[in-house]
Amino acid sequence: MRFPYPCRDYGPAAGSGGETAIPVMSRILLIKTSSLGDIVHNLPVVTDIATAMPDATIDWVVEEGFAAIPRLHPGVSRVLPVAVRRWRRGLWRPAVWGELRGFLRTLRAQDYDAVIDTQGLLKSAWITRAARGPRYGLDRASSREPLGLFYDRTYSVPWGQHAVERNRSLAAQALGMPVQGPARYGIGAAAQSFDGPDTDSPYAVMLHATSAAPKLWPEERWMALGRVFAARGLSSVLPWGTPAERERSLRLAGQIPHSVVPERLELAALAGLLARARVVVGTDTGLTHLAGALGTPTVGLYCATDPAATGLHGCPRGVNLGGVDLLPAVAQVVAALDGWPQ
Repeated sequence: MRFPYPCRDYGPAAGSGGETAIPVMSRILLIKTSSLGDIVHNLPVVTDIATAMPDATIDWVVEEGFAAIPRLHPGVSRVLPVAVRRWRRGLWRPAVWGELRGFLRTLRAQDYDAVIDTQGLLKSAWITRAARGPRYGLDRASSREPLGLFYDRTYSVPWGQHAVERNRSLAAQALGMPVQGPARYGIGAAAQSFDGPDTDSPYAVMLHATSAAPKLWPEERWMALGRVFAARGLSSVLPWGTPAERERSLRLAGQIPHSVVPERLELAALAGLLARARVVVGTDTGLTHLAGALGTPTVGLYCATDPAATGLHGCPRGVNLGGVDLLPAVAQVVAALDGWPQ
């Protein structure tokens, strides 16, 4: 296998087509900072690299609040948390500038054989440019922002592909390796203690929250689904993240037999909750993608977005229902559940 170094600081000029043999021990940095679903969609890149280059060391820059996700993958050596979201709210504070300088020192302390920005946004391109090593990203036609000046080489990745496959395609082109087989997330999550059903009791997780009101599934349908779960011997767990989501969880739980509203869970604990569930049903939200990536039987409910672009993908027990202005029916969810072996 050969590794292209078309970089003005590290090899032949950009676009020259020059190549350099890949080092036996290669160090690769992935830049994918947010959001939760996007980070989950980047996990198969780690599996692809670890499979094609088993001696490679893979680091990952990610927003501090999502650092638990890359850590679930055994192929990730080091997670470098960044706090762009928090820093932007306090740029006038000396402490923020101190944190920023500390992050840059940590980032630049390591030389990389490849720095790959699969995010394709200004914030990720800035981090990519600050790293030490050949820098790779999307070309102008493949990204939402004109970022070519931040990279040493750019690549074309068709928009029509699912986000998972776009990430895989970019990394494969940058590293000179083929994209082989279906996406594999390669993660697992250990059981964690929390207030709710014990590990021996079967339960379903209902992820009713999402980032935008049009993506919400009607509450009466959640209640009807919860009653189906109860009739089948499953308790319903309704996690939450914001006060408004907690109120909805409590409201739904009041109409669903054998339901549980746990205390607010951190991301690592949520991963453990999802991994042990008998089934997860969720809206278009990052936790639904995480459940599918963990291999849990998962139904994704799409009410305002097209699942072909960002729905559950590469999940052997994942089903997408609905679409733009297409509210899934409770019967469709039940039919999907009945389609899986018990």
